[in-house]
This record gives sequence, structure tokens and C-alpha cells, in this order.
Amino acid sequence: MSTTTARRPEIDLSSVHVDVAALGERLLGRWGEWRLHVRTLMTDPRLVRTEGQTMAEHRARILEQLKILVEENAVQRAFPKAVGGQDEHGASIAGFEELLVADPSLQIKSGVQWGLFASAVMHLGTEEHHERLLPPVLSLEIPGAFAMTEIGHGSDVASIGTTATYDPETEEFVLHTPFRAAWKDYLGNAALHGVAAVVFAQLITQGVNHGVHAFYVPLRDTSVEVPEGEPFPFLPGIQGEDDGLKGGLNGIDNGRLAFDHVRIPRTNLLNRYGDVAPDGTYSSPIKSPGRRFFTMLGTLVQGRVSLDGSAGNAAKMGLAIAVRYGNERRQFTGASDTTETVLLDYRRHQRRLIPLIAETYAAHFAHETLLEKFDEVFSGKNDTDESRQDLETLAAALKPLSTWHALRTLQECREACGGAGFMAENRIVGLRQDLDVYATFEGDNTVLLQLVAKRLLSDRAAEFRDIDAGSILKYVAEKAGDAAIHRTGFKRAAQAVADVGDARRSVNQLRETSVQRELLTGRVQTMVAELADALKSAAKAPREVAAEKFNDHQHELIETARAYAELVQWEAFTAALATMPDQGTREVMTRVRDLFGLTLLERNLAWYLINGRISAGRARTVSSYIDRLVARLRPHAQDLVDAWGYGPEHLRATIATGIEAERQEEAAEYYRALRASGGAPVPEKHLKG
Repeated sequence: MSTTTARRPEIDLSSVHVDVAALGERLLGRWGEWRLHVRTLMTDPRLVRTEGQTMAEHRARILEQLKILVEENAVQRAFPKAVGGQDEHGASIAGFEELLVADPSLQIKSGVQWGLFASAVMHLGTEEHHERLLPPVLSLEIPGAFAMTEIGHGSDVASIGTTATYDPETEEFVLHTPFRAAWKDYLGNAALHGVAAVVFAQLITQGVNHGVHAFYVPLRDTSVEVPEGEPFPFLPGIQGEDDGLKGGLNGIDNGRLAFDHVRIPRTNLLNRYGDVAPDGTYSSPIKSPGRRFFTMLGTLVQGRVSLDGSAGNAAKMGLAIAVRYGNERRQFTGASDTTETVLLDYRRHQRRLIPLIAETYAAHFAHETLLEKFDEVFSGKNDTDESRQDLETLAAALKPLSTWHALRTLQECREACGGAGFMAENRIVGLRQDLDVYATFEGDNTVLLQLVAKRLLSDRAAEFRDIDAGSILKYVAEKAGDAAIHRTGFKRAAQAVADVGDARRSVNQLRETSVQRELLTGRVQTMVAELADALKSAAKAPREVAAEKFNDHQHELIETARAYAELVQWEAFTAALATMPDQGTREVMTRVRDLFGLTLLERNLAWYLINGRISAGRARTVSSYIDRLVARLRPHAQDLVDAWGYGPEHLRATIATGIEAERQEEAAEYYRALRASGGAPVPEKHLKG
């Protein structure tokens, strides 16, 4: 690290304030008007969750709420104008993320219907499919399921067992589930409400398996009369089961499906990327089977994008509840004989919540970047193979971090609210239960991070593809020199000499933007380089040897991807500082960014020490400066969570309504009056022996 970086002046944060209204407007982002509209709609009594419902009641209510969303035109924005949409992709996701305010079950069932089922028809089908299939799907006349996942192959979609074999004599595909592990499972709308599905299966024609394709498949016979609330019967050859009670999201009727030689018309193949002629001839605009598969799945990336933002919103809601409660709830009289201390004035309470606020802001700004890229691709403004790959990589990097962060944050908020946090009326435990599955929705988080790491390695390999031998030798020499500097301790020794006698010098270095960037970027670059060196022999090795090599380094792959995603969040936060509405807000937000950056250093301090990137003396200052930063940010904690824009009407948590402040004031007034009366009992410890 450089020791000549220009010092950023230390500002007294007690002398500045956060412009909550202006910051809140900035945080709403490009599609703020629509986001705010949907957020407000989610306070409609017809849509908010009723705690304590049975599973059957919850499922029935969510279905009725979907109909309200249709009436309010809240879910059609991403679809073509020709079928009643508005071709507004970024706005659609921004609004969808706010459905969580009412009930995560409402959000996810909405996502199944329009974000997965309808979107698969739109993105994988052609104009003929749009005209024929989309209108009744958008209107909810046809509720549907998204039948991709199988019991035996969750994230490994390419290996699913369901087959769709073409019969040229009847011009039909025959869908079949050959064994139990090929049952489609965990499908929203499959247990009760879905009457059709987009089914993913191995397309086989003329004896050739062309890989996974999507098919529109009717599931239930809607021509028969059934009692109100009962599902229509399955069509012949289709078998289904109810997944039953889950760990959360019980307003969604998840179920499983199987197919016994079910026939569908050839035209029900969603054939944008692969088609079968009447005689059985297969054709595709993408010749490579692997590239075709990833292109088809890539069109459905919006699920990961929306989960990234939704998880961030859940973390915001949990923190808004916990900080409000922490600013009102009093406990213990250590600092006074008569007045108890507010929870958030305790340093440990600050340490458990305020760094999470910083990380939530980092996730927010990174999500803004992701949502902008998503809109650019899907609006056609920047729709290239490279931009789609970048979008998929960024979504795969950020979704794991934000969903894990939400779960960790909600748990910490629950504990920070004590027994009150465990009560359903205070919302946190319900959010924690419902968000649990977000970590495996749209791809298991660890699998997604492995995909990111492979992309980082591919990009690195591409850098060296066209350079000559001399350049490679120069690179190797520089890398060897760099390793020698760090691992022999010269770098650490230089830091120690520079910092000797003055811990503040270490702190001043670590809070510089350039130093944080150097440390975070250097970690990613080093990890990618070491992985590339470790795996370079795998490229030309036999398949089983290469697989074993990757398996041996799977932990490093995932940690490298995580480090990359954290760097993306930090960079997005840093870039956003220039957009802050006023100097006072910018000063506070800069310290929030510093807190996030230093928290990343503290979290990975062992790596920095082992790799010689930081001295022991400087490492000792990281945690102490975080404590100092947290204390300085404590007066701004309420403003920082208020700027997210979630008021009592959105949170619907009793302890976030001001009732705790009323209780505390009532208790304080009682004791003041008792003391003033002269009739207060004398504590035993005050009696003299």
C-alpha cells in the first residue's frame, strides 16, 4: 500500500446531518415513481398479510390477491405492448421487489406466474406464442407453473431426466417422466391452482437428443365443474402431488408433477432457439448445444436480478424495525441511578447493527448497477452476447451475497429485539422464514458463485491468448517479484516502519479510498491468479482428471467469486457517493462506505496477513477503527434506515410504531412521580448495616 496517499480530512460527524428526504429520493433510483407506487399499493388492506392463517387460507388469499394485482395493472409492465404490457423491464423488476412489503408469498407466487411462467413464454417463444398464449396468462385466466427443477437434478438443469420425444406421424411431442428422480418438484402453482406449465425436457427427434428445451403443456381439465376452492382434475397421463407445509412461503401451493407419455402439439415447443419441422428435422440459430442451452437459461436471469433486490429490501425492513426499537427500548441503569440506557447506546448493540446497515447500502448500490444492466439488455439498448454474459455473471455474483446477507441480518435483528423480535406481530421471524429459501431459489448460492469463478478464470485466460512468449515471461517475472515482496515481509516491514509510534497513521491509511480499493482489488487479482496457476493443467487433462482438479479447488473457487462480488459492491457504493444530495449526507455516507470496506478487511484479515498484504500493527487497527466508526455513525443510524422509505405502514411491526417509546415514557413518568412523592421504597443496598 502506498504511504503517500493524500489524506482525507477527518470530519466531525456530529456537526453534519443526513438529508433523509433527499437521500430517500436518491435511493428510489431511476424507476422510483413506479417503485413508490407499488410500495404504497402494498399497504392496501386487501393485500397485506394476515398472520396466523392456516396454509389453506393463506393459499386461497394469495390467489385472490394476484387477481387484485392484475386489476391494478401492477404486474404486466415487462411484457410487449401488443399483449397489454409496456415493454418496461427495469420498472417491472423494481415494482416486483416491493411486493415483499405486503407478503413474500404474494411476491413469489406473482414471480411464478409472471416472472417465470409468462416470461418463459415471452422469451423462449415466438410472436405466434405471444399472441396465442400470453393474454390469458397475463390476465390470470390461466395460472401456470414453471416446471424446470427435478427431484434428482436441482441446479444441474442440463442433466434433467424428463424427455420430449417427437413423433412425426402425429406431429406431436411425447412428454415422459422415466423415473422418480425425474419428477418435477417444488413448483409454485403445481399443487392446486396451475392449469398449465412451461415444462423443460430433453428434446429428442430422429434419435438425437438436442438438449433441454421448453414446452407449453396444459395440466388440468378446466371444462369440468368443480366445487369452489377445489382444483381442476389433471388431464390424462399427468400425475401431481402437494409438497405440503414448508419452512416458509406457505401461501404458495408448491407441488410436484410427472408425465406418462403425455402428447402435446409440435407448435407447443417454445421454439425461439430451437425448432422441429413437421418431418422431425431439428434446426437452431445457435449451432453449439452448450451455448444454446446457456442462452435459453440466460433469458430467465430476471429471477436472480429480482431476488437480489428483494433480499436487500428484506434486510432494510428488518434493520428499520430493529433500529427503531433499539432507539426506544431501555435496559439497565449502569450510567444512572434513575434512567435506563437506550439499547442502541450500547457499543455491542451498535456493532451488531450498524455494520449491517453499511452492508445493506452496499448491496443496494450494487443492485442499482445490476438493474440498469438488466434493463439495457432486455430493452435492446445493449443486447449483445458479451453484455448478456456480463449480466448473467453479475447476477450470479450478487444474488448469493444479498440473500445470505438478508438471512444473517434478519437473524441479528431478531436477536437484537429480544423476545419482542420473536413475536410474529413484529414481522422479523416471518421475513426470516420466508427468505430462507431465497438462498437456493434460482440456483443454489454456492453453485452460482462457482459459475462466477469460472467466468473470472475464462476472462483471465483470454488475456493471455494472443500475447507472445516474451510477454508471458515478463508477466511471470513480475508475478514472482510481487510474491517475493509480499511473502518475505518487505511490504509489511515498510508498513510497520511507516506506522511506528502512531496508530493513527495506520487508520488514516485504511480509510483512504485508494487504499481500500488497492486492498480489495489486490485480493481478487491474487486469488484469480493463484486459481489459474493451480488449474492450468486441467485444461488439457482427461475429463475425470480435470473434474477432480476443480473439485479439489472448489472452496477457493467460491471464495474468489465472493471476493469479486464484494469488490463489485464496494465499487458501486464508492461510485454512488458522487450522487449524494448534499455535502453533509455525502460525508456521512462516505463513512458508511468506509465501514463497509473495513468490515470486508476485518472479515478477511487472516488472508491479508498470510499473504503479506498488511502488517500486524496495521491489522490491529482495523477492528478498533471499525468500533470508532460505528460509534461516530450511531447518531445517524435512525436517519440511515429512515432514508430507505419503509414507514410503520410498510413494516407493520408493533415495535416499530413508536409504542415502545410510549411505554418507556409511561414507566419513567411513574418513577419520577414516585420519587417526587417521597414515598419511594429505599433499595436494600442503600441501607447501612
